[in-house]
Amino acid sequence: MAGKVIRIERISPRGGVTEEPDLTERGYCLGNPMFGAKKHHAENAVFVNTLEEAAELILKGFSLRMVSKDKRASLISPKSLRIIRE
Repeated sequence: MAGKVIRIERISPRGGVTEEPDLTERGYCLGNPMFGAKKHHAENAVFVNTLEEAAELILKGFSLRMVSKDKRASLISPKSLRIIRE
């Protein structure tokens, strides 16, 4: 894939509201598919510092925690995400 990752977006956001990757103090939060139905548990979270790193993991099947105004953060599967590059 060519170009720098400039945005990761949810293909069909909840309520039509724009959702952004949840950037926490520890970085962007992803769920490791190795943990199956428990990938959303805090102890199984994987954190990365850049959107580029997040995109690499999404392409390997990791889910990304997304958030929007007035909506709680939610773990979104890779098939529901779009990686935008410049």
